[in-house]
Amino acid sequence: MESVRQSKVNRLLQKELAEIFRSEAKTMFEGAFVSVTQVRVSPDLGFAKVYLSIMLPKDKEKALKMINAQHYNVRKLLIAKIRNQFKAMPELAFYIDDSLDYAERIDQLLK
Repeated sequence: MESVRQSKVNRLLQKELAEIFRSEAKTMFEGAFVSVTQVRVSPDLGFAKVYLSIMLPKDKEKALKMINAQHYNVRKLLIAKIRNQFKAMPELAFYIDDSLDYAERIDQLLK
C-alpha cells in the first residue's frame, strides 16, 4: 500500500515532469507530444517509474529512446524545479504507458 508521502511525491513529480515535457517538447523531443500518465515512487523514495503517453510520432519506441537519451537533461531540469523540497532526487526510469492503446484495441474488438 502506498503511503501518504509517496502519494504526495508521485503527484509532485508528475506535475513537474509534465511541465518539463510540455515546455521542452520542441527542442528536446522533436515535437513529440509527451504526457506523464503516472509516476510510482519506491517506498524509500529513491527510484521513480514514470509512465508516459507519447503521441504524434509513428514509432513510440524511437521516441522513448530519444527521451532516455535526454534523461540527464530532464533530471537536471527537474532538480532545478524541486530542489528545495527534496533532500535526494529519485532516480528516474521512463516507460511507455500503453493502457490507452489497449483500451482502444478492446473497444474495436467489441464492435
